[in-house]
Amino acid sequence: MKLADYSYDLPEFRIAKHPPEERGTSKLLIYNQGNIGHHNFGDISQELPKDATLVFNDTKVIPARIIMHRDTGARIEIFLLEPLRPSTSHEVIMTSEKTCTWKCMIGNARKWKENTTLSHPTLNFTATRTGKDEVTFHWEEFSFSELLEEIGKIPLPPYIHRDVEEEDKDRYQTVYSKMNGAVAAPTAGLHFTEKIISDLREKGVHTEYLTLHVSAGTFQPIKTDNITEHPMHNEQVWIQKETIEKLIASTQTIAVGTTSMRTLESLYWFGVRLEQGIEEFYIKQTDPYTFSAVDKRKALQNVLDFMNNKGINQLGGQTEIFLYPGYQFKICEGLITNYHMPNSTLILLIAAFIGDDWRKVYQEALDNDYKFLSYGDSSLLIPKSNN
Repeated sequence: MKLADYSYDLPEFRIAKHPPEERGTSKLLIYNQGNIGHHNFGDISQELPKDATLVFNDTKVIPARIIMHRDTGARIEIFLLEPLRPSTSHEVIMTSEKTCTWKCMIGNARKWKENTTLSHPTLNFTATRTGKDEVTFHWEEFSFSELLEEIGKIPLPPYIHRDVEEEDKDRYQTVYSKMNGAVAAPTAGLHFTEKIISDLREKGVHTEYLTLHVSAGTFQPIKTDNITEHPMHNEQVWIQKETIEKLIASTQTIAVGTTSMRTLESLYWFGVRLEQGIEEFYIKQTDPYTFSAVDKRKALQNVLDFMNNKGINQLGGQTEIFLYPGYQFKICEGLITNYHMPNSTLILLIAAFIGDDWRKVYQEALDNDYKFLSYGDSSLLIPKSNN
């Protein structure tokens, strides 16, 4: 499978550099089993069937960019990637006090030697480079979450090409974000307002939440000609027992965003792993292409039984699931998503979901002046039954 087959021409002026003036006013392209229509996102409740289940990712973007300076004046940027100590759990490490260690991407790294410390000019806060991509922080007051609110910056995607502005603190965050840990927003959710969600519930659409902490790997370009050779990043996921019960009963499950979809499909494959007697919730990128499929409800019931046996109401795991053309989706019958970069893992997911019609959808969006990427317009995709 060649990467070049999943390219398209995306002019720079089609990339949204700012969100729309008002949340929820974006364009909405609806692809329904081959047919395409154009709508306003604010009217999405009128376009979804009653009794559908929308699944949202409630991760919250953390101010993951920390700017420090050496005594020489050299600017060092520390980008938080993954928590290491005292816990690898985002929820735990964000409440830590006094010290914590993260895997980081370091900008201007050659100017910052290992085992040397940088100090903040106004706060009692230091950063010590304890490894090639490892930084240990020390501070006196606050939780780490509160500290980041003071010194960190929201990490906008690299293709936006501008500095963070005040509006980004609010607009690069979903209205339902709750669980600290993402370094990129689950952007399909940025269109939803409290009113739109209320309209959906009034109609009888069910709303459920799970968590995938979006990592910087979401922007990682594919560098292999054969897409199956691309090494997929892994991300933390969390899902409640009650949500799994609702998924078993759901007649039509629609993922809000590719991160929700990847979590739901990972949950299915964890159920398959349990069928094989494997209790570790770590979905490898090859799992969907090596394990034999089982019935959707059987897989989800396996997970529910596992949680009941363990006496837990929340399930945590890791996934590096890679969904590309040829994959048969197990949980999701629909997807709400923005428009993605050419030659990316996300465009491969779209091509896997709606087949070759992804080109038709993207050309239609380009022809009708849709904005692309994180702050861009939206789509609702319902695949043909034979995809």
